[in-house]
Amino acid sequence: MSSPPARTTHSHDGHYTTKSSLGRRAALQAAAAAGLVLSAAPAGAQAMRVRLGTATPGGGFPVYGAAFVEGVRRFDPTLEIEAINTKGSTENVPMLEAGTLDIALVQGEVVHESLQGIGRAPADLRVLTAMYPTAGMFVVRADSPYRTIADLRGKPIAWGAGGSGLVILGRYAMDGLGLDAAKDFQPIYLERAGDGPAMVLDGRAAALWGGGNGWPGFMTMANSKDGARFIAPDAAEIRRILGKHTFLKPVTQAAGSFRGQAAAIPSVGSWSFVLARPGLDETTAYRIVKALYAVQQAGTPPPQLVDTTAANTVAVVPGRQRLHPGVARFYREIGLLT
Repeated sequence: MSSPPARTTHSHDGHYTTKSSLGRRAALQAAAAAGLVLSAAPAGAQAMRVRLGTATPGGGFPVYGAAFVEGVRRFDPTLEIEAINTKGSTENVPMLEAGTLDIALVQGEVVHESLQGIGRAPADLRVLTAMYPTAGMFVVRADSPYRTIADLRGKPIAWGAGGSGLVILGRYAMDGLGLDAAKDFQPIYLERAGDGPAMVLDGRAAALWGGGNGWPGFMTMANSKDGARFIAPDAAEIRRILGKHTFLKPVTQAAGSFRGQAAAIPSVGSWSFVLARPGLDETTAYRIVKALYAVQQAGTPPPQLVDTTAANTVAVVPGRQRLHPGVARFYREIGLLT
């Protein structure tokens, strides 16, 4: 999964670009005005253990999870968050429902399907925080003859790890173009997300599907000795995809995100979220988002967390009622909710 180091802005036309966090300065000023102290755990706070589900090694979710754990620990060391490798978003949701995870990273498309009850009963999960937006794209070797999605039809494509939400994003994007990701291509589903780049570099796959600024698969490809090139839907294809799947959003990969990527790349995607299991207590959720807010207030968030802001969460949450009560309580304290 993706793990972006660049901030994002939301333009008036609903297009996200990895640039600068939404309303971060205003939110920080509100916190300062309210006299909030965010740089330490509450006085006398008891230690809490929290199980965080990520994904398979080699993808972006484990990288993000490590930054998340470190960021929270920095400002609330009594919160003991254990990052657990899983098969990814599609396993994280049922593990949350079963209570075997407390919180988990979930790709936007899986969030949409789970909360809306698409192909399953609606999940009773709450949003802890928005993570980042993901622009779905293919990556090929720089010397590859393929330049469009049409060129990749019938070719072996590494769609990602079987439990990854990126696979579902690919499925929706292709469906928007009248294509079946499993039938109109030769699909390859990986045991480990990190296995994809080698398959493209040695010719076993024509392309790797992925998404997000700093996504490890894209980084490996772009930093290889032969370099890489990206293939995304063109303007007409983006309109077709968004016309059919309105929950997806236009997302642009900023120029210079990867070595050799000189121009911005418009595509489609969605925001990923940290979701909480049913019954996660209010105090735990409150302390986690308070620590995350302190990371932003300090002014030097790790690259993976620059979009993990309170303002972004309020802007993109799929319904305010989806916010965990502990999160809503903290957001009211800093003036983001009334």
